[in-house]
Amino acid sequence: MEQFLIANMAPIMFGALVVFLLSGFPVAFSLAANGLFFGLVGIELGLLRPELLQALPNRIFGIMASDTLLAIPFFTFMGLILERSGMAEDLLDTIGQLFGPIRGGVAYAVIFVGALLAATTGVVAASVISMGLISLPVMLRYGYNKRIATGVIAASGTLAQIIPPSLVLIVMADQLGRSVGDMYKAAFVPGLLLTAMYAGYVLAVSIFKPHHVPALPLEARNLREPNGDSGVRSLMVLLAAAIGVAFAFSAAWGASHPDLAPDELGIYSAAAGIGAAFVLALANRYLKLGLLSRMAEKVVFVLVPPLALIFLVLGTIFVGIATPTEGGGMGAMGALLLAMMNGRLSWSLLKQAMNSTTRLACFVMFILVGSTVFALVFRAVNGDLWVEHLLTGLPGGVLGFLIVVNIMFFLLAFFLDFFELAFILVPLVGPVAEKLGIDLIWFGVLLGVNMQTSFMHPPFGFALFYLRSVAPKEVKTSDIYWGAIPFVVIQVIMVTLIIAFPQLVSVEQKIDMTEELELRIDAPAPEQELSLPDTPAQEEDQTPQLDFSTDSEAEKK
Repeated sequence: MEQFLIANMAPIMFGALVVFLLSGFPVAFSLAANGLFFGLVGIELGLLRPELLQALPNRIFGIMASDTLLAIPFFTFMGLILERSGMAEDLLDTIGQLFGPIRGGVAYAVIFVGALLAATTGVVAASVISMGLISLPVMLRYGYNKRIATGVIAASGTLAQIIPPSLVLIVMADQLGRSVGDMYKAAFVPGLLLTAMYAGYVLAVSIFKPHHVPALPLEARNLREPNGDSGVRSLMVLLAAAIGVAFAFSAAWGASHPDLAPDELGIYSAAAGIGAAFVLALANRYLKLGLLSRMAEKVVFVLVPPLALIFLVLGTIFVGIATPTEGGGMGAMGALLLAMMNGRLSWSLLKQAMNSTTRLACFVMFILVGSTVFALVFRAVNGDLWVEHLLTGLPGGVLGFLIVVNIMFFLLAFFLDFFELAFILVPLVGPVAEKLGIDLIWFGVLLGVNMQTSFMHPPFGFALFYLRSVAPKEVKTSDIYWGAIPFVVIQVIMVTLIIAFPQLVSVEQKIDMTEELELRIDAPAPEQELSLPDTPAQEEDQTPQLDFSTDSEAEKK
């Protein structure tokens, strides 16, 4: 029995963790208790040395000193302040008025605002609750199908998990040992593509079942001109002018800075175009120029603050001005300024935001400490080698590995949230992916899209719980569950597309700075067998001359 335990300690330890988790015991304490218990068993069996557990304090202090994880409370605080700053209400109202005349217009507005909130808050709860409180009653009032309405809101809220500054990507970068900035850049295109797929689903519903997503009636559109005009034409002219300014700036700035990267030039150009539109809108309002319609002016004043915050957070990270932690700090300050400008900043708001941020940060830290205890003992009993042999022995090579890992994450997401998946499983599968030659940035984004489904899974998806808490009584829980299923399918399709077309994830090809040197030992072969020297002089004469040199030095000679 003892030999059996020693030989199978890793799988037994992993199975015991599953039992712990299914028992309903808190995840952080399940991980730590499991690690300590099997650490003591291993010491008793002579498999481990007692000195192993002395490494725990240093590992825990290393977690507490992590600059990467410091970004989590900053972005959480920013999201919670923005949730109560009135920005979401203004965005949903204005964009709903803009898209209102077309079928599914409010649903498009929810998706667009969900993507915009994701790029500013990075917190799923804030997005889902805000849009559930504001847009769900409007959609139900004007005849939207309950399943479509709830599904769109829940799915749009989960965009905060993949569009930077996502908390998932921060944790993923930390666990895979990669840069948060690189992970953000790589996830941007998949996040926008997923947003477009959501909008495509709404478009398909508006074509085949138009009565499920009706347009807003005329009396509900309150941003019209006195003559009844919608004012969209003025907005299109302003948009064309902003694009023209952006292209002109790009040409001029690019000519004077030829070494500037294309993505950095794009960020600066977009900022110039948005700034020009904002200046024109300000001049139109305060100088009474009459150039812009009410719709155009409202859209500019509502959209520019969150876009400025996106540039402050993501733009500075992408162009290399700030680290993700510094970007999070600037974002938190920007959120406070926005709340102050809207007259929403109060001591009560600050207290609520700081309490919620502290709870989430402690939650993350305790899970990470527990996973560190588990990982230390699990690797000491060669658990990483067991997982590696298990996954590399799968049929299909790299593709088989990706399929099995994604199915495993998809199924476990029914019971575990993304923090638990990231801290328990990612450290186990990450080294295997690297040995198989998979880029870890690409792999992290793939798993991030997959773990996004953990918020949408009926019946345990957290986004569904958040929406249930604010939905009216006439919306049944079954409506929320059925409404989420099409969007879960879309997310699975997105995972498949990333595997089939890896170029969707923009991973920069970095130069390998490792210098490969081959040590050559040139020893001349003796013509005759060497005999033992009789004298020290003979010994010195008969010693072969060894030439230690690298390839480059040998060529010079």
